[in-house]
Amino acid sequence: MALTTVDVRSSLNVLGRILQWLVVPLAVPVLVALAYGESPVPYLVAIGATLVVGTALVQFERDRIHDREAFLTVSLAWLGIAVVGAIPLYVEGTGVFASPVNALFEGMSGITTTGATVIRDFDAHTQALLMWRQVLQWLGGLGVLLLATAVLSRLSVAGAQLMETETRTKDVTKLTPGIEDTAKLLALVYLLLTAGATLVLLALHLLGLAPEMTAFDAVAHALTAIATAGFSPRAESVGAFSPAVQWAVTLFMIVGATNFVLLYALLGGNATRLRRSEEFRFYLGILGAGTLLIVGLLIADPRFTADPETTARHATFQVASIVTTTGYASTDFNTWSAAAKNVLFVAMFSGGMAGSTTCSIKTLRWLIVTKSFWRDLNVSAHPRSVRAVRVGREVVGEDTIRDVYAYTLVALVIFIVGTVLLVADAERVGDPITEFEALSAAASMFFNIGPAFGQAGPYGTYDGFARTSKLLMVLLMWVGRIEIIPVMVLLTPTFWRRP
Repeated sequence: MALTTVDVRSSLNVLGRILQWLVVPLAVPVLVALAYGESPVPYLVAIGATLVVGTALVQFERDRIHDREAFLTVSLAWLGIAVVGAIPLYVEGTGVFASPVNALFEGMSGITTTGATVIRDFDAHTQALLMWRQVLQWLGGLGVLLLATAVLSRLSVAGAQLMETETRTKDVTKLTPGIEDTAKLLALVYLLLTAGATLVLLALHLLGLAPEMTAFDAVAHALTAIATAGFSPRAESVGAFSPAVQWAVTLFMIVGATNFVLLYALLGGNATRLRRSEEFRFYLGILGAGTLLIVGLLIADPRFTADPETTARHATFQVASIVTTTGYASTDFNTWSAAAKNVLFVAMFSGGMAGSTTCSIKTLRWLIVTKSFWRDLNVSAHPRSVRAVRVGREVVGEDTIRDVYAYTLVALVIFIVGTVLLVADAERVGDPITEFEALSAAASMFFNIGPAFGQAGPYGTYDGFARTSKLLMVLLMWVGRIEIIPVMVLLTPTFWRRP
């Protein structure tokens, strides 16, 4: 019988170390609970559980961490952290979190920076629980950066092979001698941006431009804005705050979805690389075109009677929120015209730049798809011509182009299958949903956007979906966040057997 070539023990050892480290972020809600006179028990239970399980897993002897072990570790880590994130929610057991499925949904939504929620009444939950949701998403955004630089760049899969073009892995590894040191540098950039966002929000409050902004709100929204995550402790999301806050958060979302290597260079005083980045210009072009289109559609809608500044603000904010996969809301776009909602739906498939905290297909893939398709059109007209696909000054290899097309196709297929399953499950339980609601919910889950349309709109909740549908959504969020390949490769028989 063929033997497995995967060193499962080594993967479990690394998973155990990751779980042990979760004690650090779990200490934050403990401190918040003590500060607000709330019970820290749910978080102490989670700390105890993650220490016990983590310590048990660390006992497995670690021999090697090669490509196969890395695939397994990445998949298990994201799933394990989601489970740990759900423990305090279920232990507290308030409202919707009396259901373990709802707790797992919220935990997975948090660590994958999806931002979808099942909460119906935010006032029913403690400040510590609301802050834990924010911390979990911030941790997810940091995890994506570390994953991209320290793991996927080594495996050359999913978004990682894209990082070899125009200021990606080749330039990442030039930042420091080792990839681990590079990951630490990018984590430092992440910390600085989060601290900067917090200070800006607090400054707006002190200047009288955000009277409703508390210190708790400032920290909470800074954590999830830079992480392009979308959880908010307010039922109205960012719509609960002043226009000044909404404009500031728009900027934070755009920054969070920008390649962190370019941001590192910018913080170091080198703005040239950002200006010369073709993907960055493409990314800004998508944001600009989407905003102008939404503005025009809102102006053409007789039901929308807001003044020009409000129209521009909501259009800019919502396009940025969806394109960057953050999922905040400044208004209930469920009430917008069908045309405007369809533009936002299409924006779900974009995503921000590769090498950022964002999700979805990402602008670099779309840039490569666009350039290669245009190249193919020209070659069809001139069969003898030889044309390379370039991003910036770099030639994109044909293998990478095929990988991009394959990834995009697989992502769209999974989205379609997810949509069909959601519709079928809703029919099964006797609570049917419209096709557009199913389409937007599937896209929102798999591309880690957060809000959808209908009952899961920006001021809605996913609690109304059947338990089986929510479990399917948990799977979609998990697979989508780690960019498909690490999970799908585990399902191939050859992964577990010798060649």
